[in-house]
Amino acid sequence: MKPFNVNPALLKGEVILQARNVSKVYGSTHALKGVNFEIRRGEVTTLFGENGAGKSTLMKILSGVITPTSGEILLNGEESVFRSATEARDCGISIIHQELNLAPNMNVRDNIFMGREIRRAGGVDYAEEARITRHLMAALEEEIDPLTPVETLRLGQQQIVEIARALSVNAQILIMDEPTSALSAAEVAVLFQVIRDLTSQGVAIVYISHHLEEALEITDRAVVLRDGVMTAYAKREEIDLQWIVRHMVGNHFDLGSPPQGYAFGARALTVKDLTVQSKTGIRLVDNLSLAVQAGEIVCLYGLMGAGRTELLETIAGRLRQSSGQILLQDTDLSGLTISQRIKLGLALVPEDRQRDGLVQTLSVGENLSLASISEFVRGLVLSTRREKQLISESIRNVTVKTAGGDAAIGSLSGGNQQKVVIGKMLATRPKVILLDEPSRGIDIGAKAEVFRLLAESASRGLAVVYTTSEVGECLSIAHRIVVMSKGRISAIFDASVSKERIMAASGESMVA
Repeated sequence: MKPFNVNPALLKGEVILQARNVSKVYGSTHALKGVNFEIRRGEVTTLFGENGAGKSTLMKILSGVITPTSGEILLNGEESVFRSATEARDCGISIIHQELNLAPNMNVRDNIFMGREIRRAGGVDYAEEARITRHLMAALEEEIDPLTPVETLRLGQQQIVEIARALSVNAQILIMDEPTSALSAAEVAVLFQVIRDLTSQGVAIVYISHHLEEALEITDRAVVLRDGVMTAYAKREEIDLQWIVRHMVGNHFDLGSPPQGYAFGARALTVKDLTVQSKTGIRLVDNLSLAVQAGEIVCLYGLMGAGRTELLETIAGRLRQSSGQILLQDTDLSGLTISQRIKLGLALVPEDRQRDGLVQTLSVGENLSLASISEFVRGLVLSTRREKQLISESIRNVTVKTAGGDAAIGSLSGGNQQKVVIGKMLATRPKVILLDEPSRGIDIGAKAEVFRLLAESASRGLAVVYTTSEVGECLSIAHRIVVMSKGRISAIFDASVSKERIMAASGESMVA
């Protein structure tokens, strides 16, 4: 099978890759049901749909990761069969997966060229690989040294490395599955400029995102999948936000409103003059004070680098505080371990659910009970009856869509995996729950379910603190919006504030 050998400037808008009547069946599950899909040279085709709609399955088929059960793939009008991602890549198709696929113990350069090293007489040309890596980082406006270990990078920077690896292939078709889920607004703007540059050179882009307004900004054509079936197709000028939501979920969806009808309780969490420093002495959290009451929902908003994640991880015990005090009710948490804080009633849902929130080799049920396992152990004996009871209650309470507690965690959609992480921490019966980007990489329907769950928990007395990079999510269920910038609180608003004021306080400007 030969790579593309055409003049892209002469063929802009021409169909370059097609899926015809493609189906994919896993046991009794029909992930795709006779889907027809086409990609055009020099254009961005955006694929919308809820978690489990079949988007990632279709993209894995087009990029050679999996094979279809039936149907055919046409590349440049000729039927093609990709037996692996390597075959698809050799034909000019590259994919950025939703979940990061990096080797954390390797450096940035080696991750970008893993499996396709540049070889010269005598071995690998590391100098040339480093030069190309620096060039890619510069194009993406990230000052990351090629020799930096990936595990030391924040999640947004790891996402940039994943994007750089896909760009390094010089693909003619580039599939982006949730490429901005961990990026700041500034990083998204840079990526969009890179996309525009690529399409101007004839590269075809497939773009998948749950950030609907963001996706509308970059798309040329839109396709909606629902339950494995294509439900809508239109050009950019024919669609708006309501069109997308209507075809995705059947009606207009919002993320809820702050729960009312009850009084807040006593202080559940107090942070006094907290400072957190990096190993090089940079203040990640700078003399910050904050109090949260029982039953209150507080949203932390800010750009990447504002210190939101560092604040939550320090409260939870994952990072060490340099100075200041953290109180859970009246208990000083200084010097306590993560497990000790959990037992006292503090829970953290981390930003990266794959790496920090789930154990991929365990089942849905085992993940749900993991943080509460000590409750079921007496001596060396595990009470499986009590554990199964908790698992069943958790699946029901957080509405996880699964075949059962024994199902593999990897069989769930992103939204349902996130609900497992939240359910795991709620099972510890916390007084305060901290959630770092709880809606990252999940669709609008799953977001609404997650925020509904948090609102219901708050109405029963749970103190909720969550971070977000989407200003619209600030104005959903939060009673208070705390805006952070450079490790400090720059503003505090109630739920009546405008998007413009929130963004201005963070140092961000509205995009026209």
